[in-house]
Formats: sequence, C-alpha cells, structure tokens
Amino acid sequence: MEMRTLGKNGPRVSAMGLGCMRMSSFADPKTSTVEEGIATIQAALDAGINFLNTGDFYGMGHNELLVGQAIKGRRDQAIISVKFGALRSPSGQMLGIDVRPNAVKNFAAYSLQRLGVDVIDIYQPGRLDPNVPVEETVGAVSDLIKEGKVRYLGLSETGAENIRRAHKVHPVTALEIEYSLGTRFIENEILPTVRDLGIGLVAHGVVGQGLLTGSVRNDMPANDFRRQFPKFDQENLPKNLEKVSFLESMARQKNCTTTQLAIAWVLSKGGDIVPLVGMSRRARLAENLKAFDVTLTKEDLNDLDRTFALGAITGDRYPAQIKHLSAE
Repeated sequence: MEMRTLGKNGPRVSAMGLGCMRMSSFADPKTSTVEEGIATIQAALDAGINFLNTGDFYGMGHNELLVGQAIKGRRDQAIISVKFGALRSPSGQMLGIDVRPNAVKNFAAYSLQRLGVDVIDIYQPGRLDPNVPVEETVGAVSDLIKEGKVRYLGLSETGAENIRRAHKVHPVTALEIEYSLGTRFIENEILPTVRDLGIGLVAHGVVGQGLLTGSVRNDMPANDFRRQFPKFDQENLPKNLEKVSFLESMARQKNCTTTQLAIAWVLSKGGDIVPLVGMSRRARLAENLKAFDVTLTKEDLNDLDRTFALGAITGDRYPAQIKHLSAE
C-alpha cells in the first residue's frame, strides 16, 4: 500500500482512506449489517488501509462502536479520524452544531469510550459554528492533545480564513473537505491555503455521491435521497450525466471502471491528498483498490480538466435549507 504523510508532521497513512459512515448512516439494511461492517474494516486493514474515518454522529454513536469492535486487538494498525459537533435527536434529525469548548471535551470523552481506545488520532469539528470563535473550539482540542487524549488536530468543511485562524492556535494536521472531478471549488483558495501552511487534505465525496460512478441515470427513483441535492434534480442531472459520459468513455479505453478512474484522478492531484472511499461491504474493496493501477497520462489529465472544469457539474452541493453547511 502506498503511504502518504498528512501535514508536515502528521501521521503516515495509507494513500486511500476508508470512510465508515455508510456502515451506519444511509446503509442498505439488506446488505449492511454490523457484522459486514466489521468484516469490511478488517479486510481494509488486511489490505493495508490504515486510515479510518468516522464521526460520533454517524448513527448516533453506532459507527464508533462498530469501528471499536473492528479494531479490537488491532489498534496499532489503525489511524482513526473522528468528527464531532453535530447534534441529533433519537429519530436521527439534525438539530444543529455544538463546538463550544466544554462540549468538545464531552464529545471526546464519549468517543474514547465507544471506540475503546486511549487516544483519538485525529479529532476535528464536523462543522464550525459562526457563533463560537474557531480559536475556542481549536483551543479545546489543543487541551485534549496536551492531555494525551488526542494526537492531531483536524478541520472539516471550512474556508481559508478559519483554517489560518485555527492554525495560529494549534498546528492543523489535516482538512477534510469534498473534492472530486465534479466538485473543485477548493482549488481557488482553500487548497493553496492548506499547501501554504503544510496541512494535509483528506478528500471526501470523491465519486460525487455516486454521480461519477456511471451507475446514475436520468430515471433514478424520485424517492432516492440524492434527489434533494441540486446536482441530482430533474434540471441539472441530464446535463451532468453528459459530462459523466466522457468519464465512462475514458474508463472503457483504460479497461477500468468509472469509479476507479474518479479515484485515480484524486490520487493524481498530489501526495498531500488522501481520498476517502466510503464502503460498507467487503465486495467493494478489491474494485476500489484497483484505482492504484490506473495510469493517467498528461493528456488524460488535460482532457479531464477541460471536461470537468470548475462549474462543469451544475447544481449546488447542498439544498437551500442546509446550504450553510458548505465551505464555499
């Protein structure tokens, strides 16, 4: 497994990370069981993927418990990244964000218990609250680092100004943010900022919620949860699938899947970037790992950059009612 270093002085992690969210949230109950989730994580560890990404609000603690079971007896093989701050009701409804210092430390205490570990490798607010200065939130994580309960500070889905403010309080090791052929807004300011500061980038959404996999069609069911996202609405989806058809064509030429090609593009964007690939079943592991075998020439990259230039995929990342969650 190719390894990459997160940030100037961060941990050595596998060049592909395992996103564990769908083992607990948006999971297919027919195929995504706790047992299958545990087996998937352990199969990933066996394959050399040591970077596991979770959040305390994924399944309201369910995901951390699952990860904890999977790494039992194998703690030294895993680098665990945990997001915190999102508030949820028993029914799963999102209630807001709490990243006040005392809340940060409270969340960490529960995460340590659920994961069954003595220290969290990377700890990061899932989102920042504009009513809580970033310095206060980061200061609380810094306290946890001094106490030996957290190793590295991370950030998630935030802009360049907050990144710089946070970094002045405590060195930021990694920024987790959406980045793919279809979502390239970070290239203007955020990516140059993290590179200037020596911060690693953890890219989520590398296949655009399935848009870049070639499996989405214009007749996708109206009750598919993705229909609420502008990129998948009846107006934008046909235009976006025209772009994806180019990706499908290149994938056929290279004898790979569109998913592998989309992941390979993110891998090609720099050794300081680690793509997160969400999986809830072992069956997906071998296919996704083959992304490392895809070779992209300079001409290929130029063609992809032209076809998927910034704004080529139409539609905002989030519906209007939750657009505030975007770092754009």
